[in-house]
This record gives sequence, C-alpha cells and structure tokens, in this order.
Amino acid sequence: MTAATRIEELRRLIRHHEERYFVLDDPEIADAEFDALVRELATLEAEHPELVTPDSPTQRVGGRPVEGFATTRHLEPMLSLDNAYSEDEVRAFDERVRKGLGRGSDAVDYVAELKIDGLSIALTYEDGRLVRGVTRGDGVTGEDVSANVRTIRSIPLRLREAPPGRVEIRGEIYFPRAAFERLNEEREEAGEPLFANPRNAAAGTMRNLDPRLVASRGLRAFVYQLVLPARDEAATGTSEEPLAHSHGEVLDLLRRWGCPVEPHVERCAGIEEVLAFTREWAERRHGLGFETDGVVIKVDRLEERRALGATAKFPRWSLAFKFPAQQATTRLLRIDLQVGRTGAVTPVAVLEPVFLAGSTISLATLHNEQEIARRDIRPGDMVLIEKGGDVIPKVVKPIESARPAGDDAPKPFAMPSACPVCGSALVKEADEVVWRCENASCPARLRRSLEHFASRRAMNIDGLGESLVKVLIDRGLVKDFADLYALEADALSELVVTPEEPRSERARPRKLGKVGLNLAEQIDRSRQAELWRLVFALGIRHVGERGAQALAARFGELDRLMAASVDELQAVSDIGPVVAASVRNWFDEAANRRLVERLRAAGLHFGVPVAGSDVASGPGPLDGQIFVLTGTLESMTRDEAQAAIERLGGRVTSSVSRKTSYVVVGADAGSKLEKARSLDVPVLDEHAFRALIGD
Repeated sequence: MTAATRIEELRRLIRHHEERYFVLDDPEIADAEFDALVRELATLEAEHPELVTPDSPTQRVGGRPVEGFATTRHLEPMLSLDNAYSEDEVRAFDERVRKGLGRGSDAVDYVAELKIDGLSIALTYEDGRLVRGVTRGDGVTGEDVSANVRTIRSIPLRLREAPPGRVEIRGEIYFPRAAFERLNEEREEAGEPLFANPRNAAAGTMRNLDPRLVASRGLRAFVYQLVLPARDEAATGTSEEPLAHSHGEVLDLLRRWGCPVEPHVERCAGIEEVLAFTREWAERRHGLGFETDGVVIKVDRLEERRALGATAKFPRWSLAFKFPAQQATTRLLRIDLQVGRTGAVTPVAVLEPVFLAGSTISLATLHNEQEIARRDIRPGDMVLIEKGGDVIPKVVKPIESARPAGDDAPKPFAMPSACPVCGSALVKEADEVVWRCENASCPARLRRSLEHFASRRAMNIDGLGESLVKVLIDRGLVKDFADLYALEADALSELVVTPEEPRSERARPRKLGKVGLNLAEQIDRSRQAELWRLVFALGIRHVGERGAQALAARFGELDRLMAASVDELQAVSDIGPVVAASVRNWFDEAANRRLVERLRAAGLHFGVPVAGSDVASGPGPLDGQIFVLTGTLESMTRDEAQAAIERLGGRVTSSVSRKTSYVVVGADAGSKLEKARSLDVPVLDEHAFRALIGD
C-alpha cells in the first residue's frame, strides 16, 4: 500500500470515528485506538508533506495564535428570534402564522427544536470543504473565527455528499456541562474569575486568539440551517430543483452530510403538539449534557416561510419559547445604590448567595424606589428571586410569612438623599421615577461612562473592562475619556492589578504585561473609529446607537453636529424633539466642549466633509423614499450607501414591501432581490444607484 493510499484510508477512518464520538455520541473504538490512528496519520504526513491537505484531521489545531479577527459578511442576515414566555403567546404566534398563510383554522406543520444556549456560528463550505467560520456579530457581518472553528471536533472539515459550490451552514457552538464544570474548576484553582454560564464561556473561548487553547476546552456544536447563494434565474435561464422542501428535509440532509444535528427535534402537526413538546422538555432538559433555555418553533414548509417573510428584526415563521424562569428563595442582606453613566441611581439587591439556573446569584435588580415600596421589599427579608428568561436575576417579592412581627420586623427601605459615591444631593424630576446624581465628576458616573465609551458598539476598545476601568480611575490615571489616549504602552504593561474578590488563595497581584500592551494597541486603533461610534460613545443622554448613526450620516463631521440648532437636529430622521434638545444641551456645556477639544488633540477621527452633508433647510431630494440594500457594493460599504441615502432625505429599511421605493442590488444579492421582483419594486444596480444619489 502506498503512503498516499494509507493516508487517505486513515483520514476516512478518523473522520468516521470523529462522527461516531463527537456527533452521534456512539464511539466504536477506544480512545487509545483513535489516538493511534491520529499519530500514524501525523507521522505519514510529516514524512510526506506534499500530501497534507487543509481538510486533514491533523490540521484542526493551528500551530500559533492568530493576529486578530477579520470581519466577514453573511450570505444573508442572521436575524434574532422573537421570544415568547407563555403558552398564550405561542398560540398567538400560531394565529399570526395561519392568518399570514390564509389557512383559517387549518393546522400548520411545525418543527420544534431545543434552543441551545451557546454562540451562533455560520460555517461556509466550498465544494464540501470547510473554508470559513463566522460569528453572528451584528447579524450582517461577524468575526472570522475559522482557526478556532477548525478545532471543534464535531464540526466536519469536509462534508459527505455535499453539492458543488458554496453553502453556508448555521448552528450553535456550546459547552457540554461536563467540560464547562471542568473549565471552571481549573480557573478557580488558578485564581482566575469563573465563567457565569456555559454561553458566556463559549463566546469567550471562541474570541480567544490561540486555537490551541480553544481546542483544549472541548466545545461542541449543533447545526440547524442551510443557506445557499441566491440564484439569478433570469440571467441563467435555469431553475434548479431545491435541495429540500421542508425544514425536516434540511435537517436530514445535514445529517447525511455528516453534520451534528441535535437528536431531539420533533415534527409537530399543529401548535398543540408543539406545546406538548415544550411541556415535556421543561423538565427533561435537566438531564441533558448541555444547557437549553427553551424551544425554537419553526414553520416546517420552506415555501410557507418565504410567504411569511420577516420583520426588520425577526423572521415571522419562527419563535423562541423560553422555559419558565427558575426561582429560588434567599435573604436580602441590604439594598445598595448603583450610579450609572447618566447619573441615574438604581437600587440593587445584595443577596445571600444562592445557586440558580447554572450560576451563583448574589446581586439582583430592584428597578426603582417605587417598585420597592409597591412590593414592600425590606432589607433583611427572605425574598423570592428568579432569572427572567434565565438571564437577568430579579427580586420577585418578599416572603411575608417569614417576616418577624412587631418591633423585630425589618424597616422599610428609604431612598437616601445623597449620592453614595460622591455625596452630592440626589434630584428627581417631577415626571420621572429615577433619582439622579448631577455631579458630572462623580467617580461612579465616570466609571460607567468609560465602560460605555470602550464598549464594543461604541469605540470598541477590547480589554478595557469594568475591573481595569476601576483601577485606572482609582489611581488617578484617567479622569475623562481623553486621558485614555495619554496612557503609554510601557506604563500599562507595568500596571499592577490586584483581584478584588480572589476566588483562590493563589490569586495574587500581577502586572498586566502583554494584556497592557494589547490594550494600548486597542486604544490607539480606536482613534480611527467611525464618527457615529464617537457620537454614541460620548454618552449623550437619549442618543442611542441608531440616533448616533443618523446624526453622523446627516452632518458628516463632528464640528457640523456641534454647531447644529435644535431645529436642524430635529430635521434628521429618527431624531425627535427630546433627543435634539439633549444633543444641543450637551454641546452647550462648556466642560463637554473642552472634552471634545481634548479628544481632537488626541487625534480622534471627527469625520470628513461629505458632498451633500450640509444641513438641509427643507426636504431632501429623496425625502419620503424608502430603500432596501442587498448584496455587496464594489465602490462603497453598505454603511456609506445608507449614509448617502439619509443625507438626501431617504430612509433605509431591512425588508422589502410594497412601500419600498427602490431595492439597491450588489453582488451576491439575496432573497430580497427575488421579493422585489415579485412585488414589482424598482431595482437599481450600483451604477444606477450612484447616478441617483449624484455621486
């Protein structure tokens, strides 16, 4: 037998046994026998390097860390799912589906799947070989984590029976319970903070730059969706038979290709069978080897899905039913106050630690002073807590039967009159329920503001988290946003950080070292962040991410935005009178203008003058027109195209309807192009679009 023949035979055997072990949970050989096959293959490939291929099982683990993650656009957006928390909401979903399909009282066929509590992933295969793995990201683009994906043994590097060309397979990367518990035990022994839950651990692991570390943690995956590039039948003159007509057929197809499909999927004739499935798994889920927080309900027939379509955020043919929140009782030790970046002061319950829904809970939200009084929640009470949607802990109510009577009863909570951090007087406007600290120099406000400034959707300074922000402020190194850009790499690498709440006696003060150097690089890179990110990062009250994008698109540069009147601000799409007044007030504050000048001196990107970016005194030439963008444009990004439309008074939405004025089509356009044709909506190629916007 030649070396090439033996290598192919070993690869076939290893792929077979990987599938038996990691996908089917039904191994046929002992671990030692499997390891011997891998060692033999590695030895032969070392002797014959010309025979090594990218999809060989030996290529799963990279030899060195990657430099960083590039971003990649998905074939079509990865939409979120709308949530339901009761059976009535599920029945209401079914009613909407039947109405949308014109089915009257006739039952619709659904598929019910367990909702995996992990990290969404899109896997691209070309001619059956894995070429890319991308996280969900913002739904349109995600991070390319291919090197890490290749280390997950349940994800095939090569598909069986796959069609030629490109396919995108979507699924969820998750931590098995046993692997998660082992990881946290190792972190506790090393004095490192524990992961709160398997979902956070999976997300954190996949964003690690060293594939070898990812490989060591034992992640798994399940897949549930197949996305194909859009075909232009008008151009090709052909209409191929679809690979599948139903979701059930898609899952069968993925199984035949060797992909891991969660085995407890069930086809349901009508919504009552779906509800029976949810009731069954509300209890059975605790015996699974992975975390699940609900059931995903999907219309089975693919043609019915296309007919139902999607909103801007959610597909109309799918719903996530969340299992009832898990509850526990514990003692409310005290009520602390937390000061946010806008000065809002929020009561927080400090609890006697209790284990609930996979994590230990010691803090929970109490919303506001009025809610505490309405429910008569008192420090010292035994209280019922729950994880809303299995995520956010909250206090449901006090256990009044356990409260002592008479003089021994806990005293009702009284809102303090001064900020717990800086001592400034708290104020509350007549029409609000929130108390605020109005001291702009309050250290607590600064901490929250810096965390927001560095967050992923703002300036995206990776590594500048809550603990490090506190250290920088406590040591007087940072007093405002601009001070971040004066920090030197060497000083950050020498900065000694002490764990605030060490979980192990081995935890000790340590220098940031390479972490500090990486942080310095991230801070420097953020100088070139887009204008909308800077506007959002400034933390102007009432200005969210979408509002910041609208303002940046209309004004083009920060100086124009700073000079705009309330009327000019209010003329911007998505900006109402409250937001306009808040923006104007923020820039009128002398301290804020000084901060802006310090950021300018630090070299931050303040935008560039753009043709047509002058503030319009009246309607723009595209006023009232609605655009949808699909595919990849060669000469501009999608954000740039949207900015151009909005500067001229138009509006961009994510779904095609009869109200759509134009659909702008780039390369690899998706189903939106097909929908536009079916509704006779005008379609513009890139050349026609540029002519329309006068570019």
